[in-house]
Amino acid sequence: MMYNPAVESLPWDRQFAADDELYRTQIACVFTKSRFYQDKLTEAGFRDAASVGGLADIADLPMTEKDELRASRTADNPVGAHLASPMSEVVRVYSTSGTTGSPSYIPLTRYDLGNWIETSCRSYAASGVTKGQKIISTYNAGPFVAGVTLDAFNALGLCQIPVGAGNTERLMAAVQLLKPEILALTPSYALHLAEWAATRGIDIANSSIKSILVAGEPGGGEPALRGRLQAAWGASVTEAMGIGDISVSLWGECEEQAGMHFSGRGFVHFELVDPETGAPVPLEDGAEGELVYTHLLHRAAPLLRFRSRDHVRLHVGSCACGRTAPRVRCIGRTDDMLIVRGVNIFPTAVREVVNQLQPAVSGVIAIRPKAKGVKQAPPLPVTVELAEGARATTELAGQIKQRIRDVLLITAEIELVPWGTLPRSDYKSKLVDWTRAAT
Repeated sequence: MMYNPAVESLPWDRQFAADDELYRTQIACVFTKSRFYQDKLTEAGFRDAASVGGLADIADLPMTEKDELRASRTADNPVGAHLASPMSEVVRVYSTSGTTGSPSYIPLTRYDLGNWIETSCRSYAASGVTKGQKIISTYNAGPFVAGVTLDAFNALGLCQIPVGAGNTERLMAAVQLLKPEILALTPSYALHLAEWAATRGIDIANSSIKSILVAGEPGGGEPALRGRLQAAWGASVTEAMGIGDISVSLWGECEEQAGMHFSGRGFVHFELVDPETGAPVPLEDGAEGELVYTHLLHRAAPLLRFRSRDHVRLHVGSCACGRTAPRVRCIGRTDDMLIVRGVNIFPTAVREVVNQLQPAVSGVIAIRPKAKGVKQAPPLPVTVELAEGARATTELAGQIKQRIRDVLLITAEIELVPWGTLPRSDYKSKLVDWTRAAT
């Protein structure tokens, strides 16, 4: 199912030309209405919107960092200096969690909100959901941008059963009694639910759930984790990805399960850059880099070349579903990355390698650095939880160590712990534990 076939099947080589005109209009908007970008672009040497040029020259513009936006907030303007519409035109304001400080606010005009809903509908329709199906959503929407996902589920004609995170017994009761076809949650929570059901003798493989939509963190595309979830639930797994500052769901995976298609076309332009140098990475099959986003049709608080910190691998070419947009797999987040003797390591990549040793391991790991900071001296301490009933042996630890060495090219120090030792998550998992790190 395509939510908007005319857009989603448009040949990709025609998208750039269509977006170029939108981009020029967006630049004119920020130059006249956004004090943040007036200052930023002027400091970068641009006199006016005409001097910026078109999409072909976008790499000449400076990138935008989240910390810059935070620094521009004032008591009179808590959103930030990038606000480009009067608050009288804003119909919804979301916020970030504020776990590392005061929250950031994300305003939307009615026009922006409609575009976000359209983008999310394209993303989730790709998975094959159909009108009239029942969906359990575990997103604690509340003040967060996940609330737009619930608007999209309404627009798709789904029957929603909102449960939220942290209500496992209520969720499983709803699965057994209301018999929904779809479950929407993070991959970590999907795994936790599978373990929870197994310890209680609940047969979820033969439940009503036929489709699991995972989002919110990397991992849904890892072959071992996906295989485990599909086997446990007897359901297909597809993933989606977005970023609150730009749009809640910008990528969505179709039933071919070969990566997430870009669903923000016509609203957002994306680039790949080298996360260390910022240099553009050509959009070729197999290319890797950090996603950088630019709004094309945003009114409240448009952003130019916003760094997502999501490191992805790109896939181009035809897909049997008929969508023509490129696809990605998220490898990890560059702000979670560790460097071990010059080798960049994503925690999710370590988990993926460890999961190749199933069924001896549970699939839950923790990386426990010995020192603060990105750069780590080998060996990298990795705690690996055993599968239920499995025994810790020097042979298994050696196999894991060797597999990490062969695939990731680093030396690891493996600690095997009994099943149930490491914490589970009913939302996003934390794979790096800094409590043992020395300053």
